[in-house]
Amino acid sequence: MIKQLLFSTAFILFALGVSAQSTASESKSDSLFRINEISLVVTDLIDGSYQLRYERKLGQHISVGLGTALKTKEGLISISGIDRERLKTGDITYSGYKLVPDVRYYLNKTQQYQLDGFYFGLYAKYFHFKSNLNGTYTSSKPLDYTLDMDAKINILSMGFLVGYKLALNKRFTMDFLILGPGTSRHKYKIDNNTELPEEFYDDLNQALKNLSLYDLVDSDFRFDFKDRQTEFSTLSFRYGITVGYTF
Repeated sequence: MIKQLLFSTAFILFALGVSAQSTASESKSDSLFRINEISLVVTDLIDGSYQLRYERKLGQHISVGLGTALKTKEGLISISGIDRERLKTGDITYSGYKLVPDVRYYLNKTQQYQLDGFYFGLYAKYFHFKSNLNGTYTSSKPLDYTLDMDAKINILSMGFLVGYKLALNKRFTMDFLILGPGTSRHKYKIDNNTELPEEFYDDLNQALKNLSLYDLVDSDFRFDFKDRQTEFSTLSFRYGITVGYTF
């Protein structure tokens, strides 16, 4: 958490420094026509994710944006490990990157400058994460096995978004993404570094369904002994708070 706070503080101090240097030379009219914004998604820091976003206004109402993020294993949000009679693991962590493009339509009647006010639009999200699963498994014979598994996670989501961007002053904004319903396509692949019995996969599928995983609703895992891949579709949600700097 300390790294996340230092990162966000450095971003804000940098923006403040740039703003202070340019304030003296800019005219009041110039401040009304900034069509670019770079921002930090503050709420992502809670989960150990560092997401920067760039947005550019293309017309009177339309803007396009792209968020890029690096997800680390650190963060305040954690997924508890599996604790069943025969299957036990440590806490589940994951790391990787994500890309989040979107298109927005701003309502001019709520705007003070160029990139603020109420908006709605469309978004896509692509996640690529890696994880590992360590623990123990006891078969029905019974025999004890050690778990050492690597997992690759790919998630593609698409949906609608509704939000409000508040102009704090001529340079800074705070963006509240209020609603972002959509659908996601999940693809998972696991590799075993140790030998495991066929019955293990039934127990694993059932255990994973009971976990509250990132951005997952009504998951349907179907790993088996031959095909250690699974994919399914779910509902997804997007929300967050972002601090931005316009230029």
